[in-house]
Amino acid sequence: MSIRLNCLSNMARRLSCNFSQWSSRVFAAEFDDSRCDPVYFALSAQTPAADEKQSLLFQKLFSQGKAYSVHAITDDRIQRARSYSDLQDKLVSALPKSCNLLQLIAFHPDVNNSLVKGFFIQDALNNAETENMLKDLVKSEEFHLCTYVCSEDGKLWQQCVWSQRGKECTEVAKHYITVAAKPEYHPSLLNIINTVVYYSFEDAYRVLQECKECIPESKEVLELADQCIKNSTKGRFPVIVIEGLDATGKTTLTQSLQEILRGALLRSPPGCLSQWRARFDAEPPLIRRAFYALGNYISACDIARESAVSPVIVDRYWHSTAAYAIATEVGGTLESLPSSHSEVYRWPRDLLTPDLVVLLTVRPEERARRLLARGVEKTREEAELEANNLFRQKVEEAYRRIQDPACVVIDASPSKEEVLSEVLLLIQKHCNL
Repeated sequence: MSIRLNCLSNMARRLSCNFSQWSSRVFAAEFDDSRCDPVYFALSAQTPAADEKQSLLFQKLFSQGKAYSVHAITDDRIQRARSYSDLQDKLVSALPKSCNLLQLIAFHPDVNNSLVKGFFIQDALNNAETENMLKDLVKSEEFHLCTYVCSEDGKLWQQCVWSQRGKECTEVAKHYITVAAKPEYHPSLLNIINTVVYYSFEDAYRVLQECKECIPESKEVLELADQCIKNSTKGRFPVIVIEGLDATGKTTLTQSLQEILRGALLRSPPGCLSQWRARFDAEPPLIRRAFYALGNYISACDIARESAVSPVIVDRYWHSTAAYAIATEVGGTLESLPSSHSEVYRWPRDLLTPDLVVLLTVRPEERARRLLARGVEKTREEAELEANNLFRQKVEEAYRRIQDPACVVIDASPSKEEVLSEVLLLIQKHCNL
């Protein structure tokens, strides 16, 4: 009996702590129109003054019937990331068609790794099925479920936090909704470093260590990573990386360079990880990106070994891993990307640095034509590139902003012979070959 009382007491303290931290967060609702900034709001124990900004906020968020939000709040980052991914699948499949599902992130301004991902649900028909389904979620996992209620005069809104206590889902906290200022940077930047983009072997390795119980394949990947020589040193021959979106001519160019330079051709992620790519591609970004980050370090060991005896050409490397991750994580417009001098674009200090990085670009219509001619199955990110022009622009811009080493951009629209000639001139200039 005393053990059960202690457990209930600990749970109550944890809930109390969570709710006190919750009320100090700022929230950002991401709408489907990527040209719009997120809608920001905060919570207050005091009754806010009704004004035009408040009215616009309420109209944007609450004009579509009843509203809810739900977030995973467990302290275990692996469980939280996977719960968020599972939650998205459940909401997409189970919510009534009358519902509009938006991303809703909660964060402490200027506090790294404070961002918690969740969802905002607008139910135009006030369907009782929606609320029942969401309350069932709270029974099985650690979620913050919130409903939003309007004052009798229609001028104020409150967020009500619900939690499972015993057999009942009960209201445990209530706060007024108030307008929050737009932060200087998109809040997703708070969680990029060593959560989406990894800047050291140890940080990526630690994530997969934490996954060993829930993802058994992590053990085999870690065994390969253990064989790496940390801080691999480049040999006396140059290392040339060729980057670019699919269908920009990377394969053709890298094979031609291998023949002309009589060098080694490597790819990142390396072939030894191929058998697990589909498994980790199905995981949330925290885990998926750690897997690909370790792939870069495994590739670095191969690069170090091969560059001791010949030039090395690498088909994709850290630039790809970082550019896709940043573009995927940062919502909003192109202007939402971190500024050019942001630390998110810095090269990992413990990763082997190439002598030259070439970024191949082609016009969108030409790339689409090449993809159609290839007729191969698209990856998830390639499908996103094709369907979302803004995402493509963000990936290419992120490539351009990475520094030390920066990409040298080459237009790959001309013939393959012209592109090869231009890249050989670059190699001669940068690598003394």
